[in-house]
Amino acid sequence: MPFLQDPPRLTNAYLADPLLRELVARALPGALGEVEPELEHLGELAAGRLFAQQAVERLLEPRIEHWDAWGRRVDHIELTPLWREAATLAARHGLVATAYERRHGPASRVHQLALVHVLEPSLDVYACPLAMTDGAARALLDAGNAALVERALPRLTSREPARMWTSGQWMTERIGGSDVSLTETVARRDGDDWRLFGTKWFSSATTAEMALALARPEGAPAGSRGLALFYLETRNEDGTTNGVLVNRLKDKLGTRKLPTAELTLDGARAVPVAGLSGGVRAIAPMLTVTRTWNAVAAVAGMQRALALARDYARRRAAFGAPLAEKPLHADTLAGLEAEREGAFLLAFRAAALLGASEAGVASDAEQLALRAVTPLAKLTTGKQAVAIASEALECFGGAGYVEDTGLPRLLRDAQVLPIWEGTTNVLALDVLRALAGEGVGEALAAEVNAHLAAARDPALRPAIEAARAALARAEAWLAAAAGPAREAGARRLALTLGRTLELALLAAHAQWCLDHGRGPRALAAARRLARHGIDLVAEEPGAEELELLTGPSADGGAR
Repeated sequence: MPFLQDPPRLTNAYLADPLLRELVARALPGALGEVEPELEHLGELAAGRLFAQQAVERLLEPRIEHWDAWGRRVDHIELTPLWREAATLAARHGLVATAYERRHGPASRVHQLALVHVLEPSLDVYACPLAMTDGAARALLDAGNAALVERALPRLTSREPARMWTSGQWMTERIGGSDVSLTETVARRDGDDWRLFGTKWFSSATTAEMALALARPEGAPAGSRGLALFYLETRNEDGTTNGVLVNRLKDKLGTRKLPTAELTLDGARAVPVAGLSGGVRAIAPMLTVTRTWNAVAAVAGMQRALALARDYARRRAAFGAPLAEKPLHADTLAGLEAEREGAFLLAFRAAALLGASEAGVASDAEQLALRAVTPLAKLTTGKQAVAIASEALECFGGAGYVEDTGLPRLLRDAQVLPIWEGTTNVLALDVLRALAGEGVGEALAAEVNAHLAAARDPALRPAIEAARAALARAEAWLAAAAGPAREAGARRLALTLGRTLELALLAAHAQWCLDHGRGPRALAAARRLARHGIDLVAEEPGAEELELLTGPSADGGAR
C-alpha cells in the first residue's frame, strides 16, 4: 500500500488570521466597511488560486536572453507568469499607491501593509521590488527634486498596471557590501548630463523601469561623504538599454523567482537627486521604508508557515491521534504563535510610526522613537522569521524536507530577511548610533512604558514585569558599556530591546482584546513570550572569552 499523507490546505488568509483582523479593527475603526471587503477578497485569492499557481510554477525561474537573433544586446529577462500577475495585482490594489493616497491619514501605512501581509506569501517575493518602489517614491519626495517627482512619482504610485513603474535600489558593490563608503561607481559629466560607470554586485529589481543609485562624482572626496544619489531610467525611449548591462542572474539559496542580477553601468545617463554630495543621507528615507517592508514580509512569512503547520497538525495522525491533539506538538505550535504575534505587532508598530511621521501628526517623541524602532523591527523579525520557518518545516517531519511539497521554499526565502536592507550586526550598530542621539533612548523607553501602562489585567503582570526588567537591564548596560565591549554587545542589546518592545506591544494588545470581547488568545501569547526570555544582555562575554573563541588559534591547534 502506498505511503500517503493529506497535504496542508489554506483558508482565507485574512479571515483565518485573528491578529491581523484585530489590528485592522484597532487602526482603522471607522473604515472597516471600506477596507475589510478588499482584504477578504485578497485573502481568498492568496489562499486559493495564487497558492495553487505557486505549486504549479514551483520549478519555473526567471531567465535572461542577452542577445536577440540579429546580434543586438537586449538583456531581456523573462519573468514567471505569477510574477507578471503580481505586477498587475500590485497596481490595481495599490500596494504602493495606498500609502501615498493617504485616504486614512496616518493609518494609511497600516492599511497598505495589511494588504501586503495578506498577499505577499503567495506572490513569490514580489514584495521586494514593491518595497524599493515605495522607498524610491519616499526618497524623491523627501529630496524635493520637483522635476523628478513630477516625472516619476505618478508612475511609481499608479494603480494602472500599464503605467506603474517599479524602482531599483543600487547600492551594493563587489568591494563594499553594507560599507557604501567603498563605492567604486563613478559619475562623469557629459555636457549637461551625467553618466555612471561601475558595477552593482546585487540588484534585486533588475526589471525595474528606474533606479536610485549611489555613485561618486569625479573629483569628489573618498568615503561616504563623497557619494551622491542619482536617478536613472533603465531603458531609453526606444526600448534600448540605457547603458545598463546585465552580467548574469544570481544563483541564490532562496528568493529564486526574484531576478537578482549583477549589473555593469556603462555610461548610464543619470540625474543627481539632491546635489553632488550627501547621497547616503538622501537615500536614508528609502531605507526606512524598505526595512519596514522587510519586517512585514517577515511576519507574513511566519503566518503562512504556521497556517500550513496548524492545518497539517489537524490532518496528520501519528501514534493514534492527530498531531494537534498531542500535547507536545500543541505546545510547540503555541510557542511559535507567541513569537509570531510579538513580531507582527512590532512590524506594524514601525509601520504606524512611519505613517504618523509621513502624515505630519507624529509627536516629537514618536519621531525620535521611529529612528530606533525601524532597525529594531527589521533585525528582530528577520531573525524570528528564520527560526519559525525552520521549526515549521520540522512540524511536517520528512515532508518538510522534500522539495516537491513546496515547503522548503519557506525556509530558503526566509533566510534572506536578516540579510537584506542591512544585516543583523549592521542594524545593531545602527541602533547604537540612534540611541546615542539626543532623546532617542528616552523616547524608546517611553514607547515601551506607554504600552505596558495600557496593560491592566492581573494575568498580564508576569509579562509586564519581564518587559520592565529587560528594559532596565538594557538601559543599565547602555550607560556602562564602552569601547570594544559596547560594540561587541550591540546585537544582544538590540535583540533585547526589540523583544522587549514586542512583549510590551503584545501586553497592550492583549488588554485591548479583553476590553473589546476578542478573547484571551493574545493574553496567553504575551505570557508565553515572556517565558521564552527577552533579556539577552544578561550574560555578557568577557574579552578573554572572545579572544579564545575567535582568535587565530581558536581551534586549540588541533589538526
